[in-house]
Amino acid sequence: MTPAPRPAGLRLGWLIGGLVAVAVALVAGVAFGPVTLPPGSVAAELLNLIPGVRLDSGLSDREIAIITELRLPRVVLGLLVGAMLAMAGAAYQGVFRNPLADPHLLGVAAGAGLGVTAVIASRTTDGGDATADLPIGVPPAAFLGALIAVALTWTLGAAGGRERTPATLILAGVAVSAFLAAAQTYLMQQHVETLRQVYSWLLGRLATAGWHDVLLILPYAVITGLIVLSRRRELDVLTVGDEEAASLGLHPQRSRYLLLVAASLGTAAAVSVSGLIGFVGIIVPHTLRLLSGASYRSLLPLSILFGAAFLALTDVVARTVAGEAEVPIGVVTAFFGAPFFILVLRASRTVAP
Repeated sequence: MTPAPRPAGLRLGWLIGGLVAVAVALVAGVAFGPVTLPPGSVAAELLNLIPGVRLDSGLSDREIAIITELRLPRVVLGLLVGAMLAMAGAAYQGVFRNPLADPHLLGVAAGAGLGVTAVIASRTTDGGDATADLPIGVPPAAFLGALIAVALTWTLGAAGGRERTPATLILAGVAVSAFLAAAQTYLMQQHVETLRQVYSWLLGRLATAGWHDVLLILPYAVITGLIVLSRRRELDVLTVGDEEAASLGLHPQRSRYLLLVAASLGTAAAVSVSGLIGFVGIIVPHTLRLLSGASYRSLLPLSILFGAAFLALTDVVARTVAGEAEVPIGVVTAFFGAPFFILVLRASRTVAP
């Protein structure tokens, strides 16, 4: 039975809640770190970035420099990456009609990772500095790898003429991820000078983020968001099945391919600057689906907001939980995500054949 639609006021409440969560994550991400700054002063200084606003934050020039040059670009990058990963996870779950679909489980992140590793390796081969800012060619290379991975997973999921099911897609994604990870390992062994950078990148990090990285992925984030959000009603139609969707005037395969390409573009852009940060695409959309309803007309915008807030707050934990040392953010998301995935898997057993 299809659940009754939730009242519009509740959806508005969730939207306001998402905006508040992003604001809290922004202030917390900038305020906390090796040097803790007063959250109220940080909020005032952030408001001062709005043209025409001039508040007395009480911060010194050094503290203001810490905010604008060091922490703010990192937090903004975390917001963008979290938004794209959560939105991509929600889109994949709608396209595959599978609550376990996720950029990492489908092999998309592994494909993007292989593309980034290839660019880093070729850069050092040409005499470049592997530790410098990532070149502009990284996101396209990650996108190509992501598309290859999702195509392989989609093809293997129906190998032998069998029907694609959540179980076969997850198994295909695991196989594709293992194959691409092996190719990446081989490439790293052939270019040992890249091992340290690639390994650090594999664990997921925002530590080296600057405005360069934000500007690098911003166009990809905008394009992905516009495409996926404009197709959110089609995702609702796809959930009823291809035959029913076609009877309603939708071209299922065309919509599915466009959404897959757009979600893969967002995943690739996120992976290219932050590394392999897992489970965001499962935790955020699935939690919101349980709490606020399953309609993608509200699920996708909420996934963007709460995904952004989730990763920015996770980055605060990664920066502060071990004192002066910094824990890779991918380790923190895995700590929360692995138990959550087990719970989702147990709840989804009825989907498997």
